[in-house]
Parts: sequence; C-alpha cells; structure tokens
Amino acid sequence: MKNIAVIGAGTMGNGIAHTFAQSGFKVQLIDISEASLHKGIETITKNLDRMVAKERITEAQKNDTLSNITTFTDIPKGVKNANLVVEAATENSDLKLKIFKQLDEVCDKDTILATNTSSISITQIAAVTSRPKQVIGMHFMNPVPIMKLVEIIRGYNTSDEVTKTIMELSKTLGKDPVEVNDYPGFVANRILMPMLNESIETLYNGVAGVTEIDTVMKLGMAHPMGPLQLADFIGLDVCLSILNVMYEGFKNPKYAPCPLLVNMVRAGKLGVKSGEGFYDYSESRKAENVAKQFL
Repeated sequence: MKNIAVIGAGTMGNGIAHTFAQSGFKVQLIDISEASLHKGIETITKNLDRMVAKERITEAQKNDTLSNITTFTDIPKGVKNANLVVEAATENSDLKLKIFKQLDEVCDKDTILATNTSSISITQIAAVTSRPKQVIGMHFMNPVPIMKLVEIIRGYNTSDEVTKTIMELSKTLGKDPVEVNDYPGFVANRILMPMLNESIETLYNGVAGVTEIDTVMKLGMAHPMGPLQLADFIGLDVCLSILNVMYEGFKNPKYAPCPLLVNMVRAGKLGVKSGEGFYDYSESRKAENVAKQFL
C-alpha cells in the first residue's frame, strides 16, 4: 500500500493523516469544508512542530510529512488511486452509511474500505457496499500520533486476507493492533463508556463533586486522567452517541445514558471542543490560569 485516503479533517482524521504521512505514505485528506482542511493541516503542523522541539523528529522529517499530504473537498477525486480509504467522519450511522455507499461506487474494486468508528457496526456499514469482505474497522485512539493501540474490528464478512493486511499495516505505523469482533462498543468503549457514564451518574446523584470523583480515580486507581475530564476530552456528544449505540444494540439498561449527560449535550456543553463541559476550557479561564502562575 502506498496511497491512503482519509475522510474527515477533524480531530481523528487529521491525526490519522498525520500518522500515515509521517510513516511515508501518500495521504489524500478529504473534507467537504475548505476551512476544516485548513484547520486540520494547521493542527498537523503544530503537532509536528512540538515533535521537532522535543527532538523526536527533524525539521526535514516534518517537511517530508507535510509534503506527503494533499487535500481535497471532493470524494471521487480524493480517493482516486487509493489502496485504502479510512473514514473518520462524525460518529453518525446515517452519515457513515451514505459515505460508504459513495465510496463503493467511486473506489477501485480492490480498494479496502476502513472506518474509524468507535461503536457503529462494521457489518451494518459493509452491508451497504458490494464489497463486504473488504470493509473493516480501524479504531485509532486519540491523540492518534501518540497512542499505540488500534482496534481492528472484523465485520461478519471481513476476509482473513484483509484483516491480516490491515493488522500488518498498523504495525508499519508503529502501532499495536488488536483484533476484535463486531459487537456494539467493540472492546475499548464497551468497557470505557459504562465507567464514564457511572462517573456522571455519581455526580448526578450528588455523591461527590467533579474534582473529587476525578481525584479518586486518578490517585486511587492510577488513571492518568479522571473519567469526567476524559469525557470532556472525548466530547460529551461522542460519549452520548456511543452509549446510545450500545443501548440500542444490547437493549440493556446499564448502557442507558445518564440524564445529566443528555442535558449537557442538549445545552451545547460538549467538553473541550465547546469550551465547557464538566470543566471550563474557555479563553477567560485559560487567561485566569495563566495569571495565577505569576501571583
């Protein structure tokens, strides 16, 4: 494989593009918004600058990585000659099904189609294509350039050959791939999301406050980040979407989203991305924290 198309220039998409480009692949980064593409390249550049500053890569390697990325706002043009397409659009099943229908029509017949979904059925996505054996899940972790794990999810019809190819490809990226089967939430989110939801329930029930809950889990369980802070980092809308997929998939009340989470998403408090979630990430708050360093 030489040519990789990545659909979506958001947090996950630009991280996936960065990772492939840094490993020497030619990357076609696709998004319907020129502004999103510009922001995605800006993010990749900033992350590469940090790596240069830490002497993890050279300036020449940074420039090579950026030169490996070409941007497109048109899917048919963007996927031309791609050996692998990795879809990293919003975690919305209708949108993903629409994208995969189009990919099946415009991609070469031997192109492998992968999705970065964190919860939606690979089998369901594959069913809207004429190539279900060539559809697979590649669930990267955020931040993609740093995190080692990639969940490789086999749909019901995904072939052994495609699975092996994607497992080996992930290793060339410096990742540690783990093969799992296609059930709601896969492994990572089937375990993680109920914990985050229970943390939100604990807050909702008045057992303890935000910092207290996170402190217990960080100091008592050696978690590098508290569950409420992690939920903010993931995006509360994403957490809600994943929990809804799992609730619908298993019909089990233990996956039902906490009412507090539902209301926060309705109110637009989505975590880091919106500037406020369980914590305040607004510019005024940042300025206040900076000022405290000098007091």
